[in-house]
Amino acid sequence: MSYPSLSEFDIIFAGGGSTACVVAGRLAACDSSLRILILEGGQHTLDKAAHVQPYQYFTHLAPTSTTMTLNIGNSSSHLNGRAPIVQCAHCVGGGSSVNFMNYTRSPASDFDDWGVDGWESKNLIPLMKKLETYEVQADRPTHGYDGPIKVSSGGCKMSISEDFIRVGTKYHKRPFSDDSEDLETCNSYGPWFKYIDGTTGTRSDAAHRYVYNQAHNPNLQIWAGKRVKRVIFEDKRAVGVEFTNDPVSCPDADQSSSTVRASKLVVISGGAFGSPAILERSGIGAEAVLKQCGIEQRVHLPGVGENYRDHIGAFVPYFVGDEFVTMDRLWRGEESVIQEHLAQWKSHRKSLIAQNGNDAKIKWRPDEEELKVMGSTFKPRWKEFFQDRPEKAVAIWTIFSGSRVLVPSDFPPRNYMTAEMIELYPVSVGSVHVKFGENGKEDIDFTTGYLDDPSDIVPLNFGYKKMREICRRMPSYRGEVAAFHPRFPEGSTAVCGEATGPVDLNAPDIIYTAEDDEVIEKFHRDNIQTSWHSLGTCAMKSRADQGVVDARLNVYGVTNLKVADLSIVPKNVGTNTYSTALVIGEKAAMIIAEDLGIEYRL
Repeated sequence: MSYPSLSEFDIIFAGGGSTACVVAGRLAACDSSLRILILEGGQHTLDKAAHVQPYQYFTHLAPTSTTMTLNIGNSSSHLNGRAPIVQCAHCVGGGSSVNFMNYTRSPASDFDDWGVDGWESKNLIPLMKKLETYEVQADRPTHGYDGPIKVSSGGCKMSISEDFIRVGTKYHKRPFSDDSEDLETCNSYGPWFKYIDGTTGTRSDAAHRYVYNQAHNPNLQIWAGKRVKRVIFEDKRAVGVEFTNDPVSCPDADQSSSTVRASKLVVISGGAFGSPAILERSGIGAEAVLKQCGIEQRVHLPGVGENYRDHIGAFVPYFVGDEFVTMDRLWRGEESVIQEHLAQWKSHRKSLIAQNGNDAKIKWRPDEEELKVMGSTFKPRWKEFFQDRPEKAVAIWTIFSGSRVLVPSDFPPRNYMTAEMIELYPVSVGSVHVKFGENGKEDIDFTTGYLDDPSDIVPLNFGYKKMREICRRMPSYRGEVAAFHPRFPEGSTAVCGEATGPVDLNAPDIIYTAEDDEVIEKFHRDNIQTSWHSLGTCAMKSRADQGVVDARLNVYGVTNLKVADLSIVPKNVGTNTYSTALVIGEKAAMIIAEDLGIEYRL
């Protein structure tokens, strides 16, 4: 979109991620005369292969990628002195343009647990249905069939994932479900559907589905490569923003500041990292943080940057037999294989190009026997949070048909699979704040909180063992890639290595000694990482409870300023968070339309 630059708009979005695209797109469709500006630090994604071809999602995690920002956390004794790194999206469409495309939705009770008027599940389920076209099954009451976001099974099925379901149901003794995203079902093995258009074979992202498809409207503008520094106020009223050319997207451009005015509203949509930073640079936050940065305080709001939450992820790779289909040859960049699958994709929109390699999952809850094995450390957390909430899973377990993140390019060009565990409701909480280094350059004061609470590591330690037993029984199994597993002592029956094939379905489980258990725990403290699900840092709570925005997304203490993105989430959600970002966008569009007196049809 290239239009004459205006100096004033009705609404300015500071950030162009998933939620901003939903809100801006919905409002523009409701009233095309609204002058709407999206300022996004990253670059455009329109029709770029790296964003629209599903199999390429791993390219965004490369160290040289400019589509994601690396946020380096403070070192932690609970991570054995590691400084964890959490990536967040840096492009138009935000996470929706770079994520793994996994379609999950949190249980409806998560929204009820927020305790925020108007955000209960009964109010949000109609919006969840409004935003999606659920292509995999008909007539499901909690799914939608006429929305902009497409959900499908992707380009083709992976036999490794089918084996994961088969072994999981038989060995792990859990039922099968063809829809664990009905907002209440969990603890069953089943297919993992994707944010992939089943007709076009392309990623179903917020940028293409809500804003790029309105290129005919000159009043809806996206200025890419523009980093918002702060909100401009007149007294307590937000009237515009100050921005610069983004140093990553526009490294050779002039870095001097520009301003643009908003006559009706400024909406901060910078995500869990960007939104609190914009507020703090605007003088809204805790006095101690602002004083340390030399920023004059406009509003004392100590909740800004607090309440950081994420889902802890653990990934371990296994060798796979040569006869099985995985994503590895495409992810390694083997040109002949890529061209073969591209030809199929262009012909009928199927093939591995329209795949993420991730076709099956279980939203796992431990049974009584598993709880006994997990021990006393997890018991209080189980009783307090999970025991009487059968719809809430402790973790998602899944298998990737391939390994790109873990196995480096200098490893043998083999077939791999990767077992992943995502812990959904960890107790630990962190924080994100602006700080300035000795050279005066802006930096980040980021504490992840990972594994600070002793109960958080227990499901990971148990999950490693159980997932290993499932993998050992899958036909594709050819052993562990030992370099990326716990280093068990010599002589232990748990020592990892290559194998000629799977064990029998009824084979005995590996027996782990107390020393082996210590090795697993050390491995997780050395290696667990983000699941790229950061949220909570501008929480929608009461001001007295360190809230930053109210139920209508207004920032406390000022006017004409809202926040709309995952940073508003007050408590964690049991899902890959793209679905949450989308429904926040739909709800925010409804709220803003009401504020402006615009007719908004559900």
